[in-house]
Amino acid sequence: MRGGLARTCIRGVGPGLAAVAAGVGLASVAVAAAAPPQRPQRIVSVNLCTDELALRLARPGTVASVSYLSRRPDTSNVVAEAAAIPVNYGLVEDVVSFRPDLVLAGLYTTRNTVTLLRALAVPVVEIDTPPSIDGVRQQIRDVGALLDGAERAEAQIKAFDARLPRVDPHAPRPRAVVVRASGFTTGPGTLLNDILTRAGIDNLAAAGPLAGQAQPPLEAVIQARPDMLILTDEEGEAPALAGEVLVHPALKALAKHARVVTLPARLWTCSGPGVAEAVARLALAADDWRAAHNAGGASQAGLRP
Repeated sequence: MRGGLARTCIRGVGPGLAAVAAGVGLASVAVAAAAPPQRPQRIVSVNLCTDELALRLARPGTVASVSYLSRRPDTSNVVAEAAAIPVNYGLVEDVVSFRPDLVLAGLYTTRNTVTLLRALAVPVVEIDTPPSIDGVRQQIRDVGALLDGAERAEAQIKAFDARLPRVDPHAPRPRAVVVRASGFTTGPGTLLNDILTRAGIDNLAAAGPLAGQAQPPLEAVIQARPDMLILTDEEGEAPALAGEVLVHPALKALAKHARVVTLPARLWTCSGPGVAEAVARLALAADDWRAAHNAGGASQAGLRP
């Protein structure tokens, strides 16, 4: 297994489960104390990202239930695939009613449900968000192996790589700030930062004046003078105070000088084709910035005596 990918965490395992985990090479998932079957027949997912992985990688007919979020077009990339699958709301009563032989969960969500399922000796695999695009590929392979879908995983990775744009490494790179709900940004060691890097964009919160600031004040964002302002829109979400920063007058003023790009969160929070689309959208925005930057420079040159 390669280092530097999503954190490996196999907790409370005996020699038998350790062998199972090692056998499928789970580099980016955390396996619970009950061993998952070699060929799961009744998979239940209680997390939006595991919904996407299960629906794309599991053998047809083996996904018994996915989370209700998978049917919401504002948050999900697999609405069509989830349409005919029963949904659950992440409650233990929901989950056990499907008699699962494997449950897929996020590492930080539905904690009470995961704890109770473990107590009931239901096999649970917890999956974290990978920190890089290489980690996305590895996670797809890991979960494909777990769900008896290795060939589907390789096909998905091949399609994923084909969608990734090729960016000129010598082209000028716009300097960007990502602004999320509540004013949070994204720094090094995150999937979104790697998406920016692959798109030919420098993240000012990774190596710049905003480095080390998870929630920089808007004054610092303005003083950083970014070329691009990337807003991670939570599509379709109900109004909330956390989202007010995204429409703050200070950011609107900054938008007069910086190119504004809206990137739906559903494209960069889960392993799948959405990540490649996020890179493609940002690469196109970077190309537009370069074109405008070059045009502006040519215009200024024409004014010189």
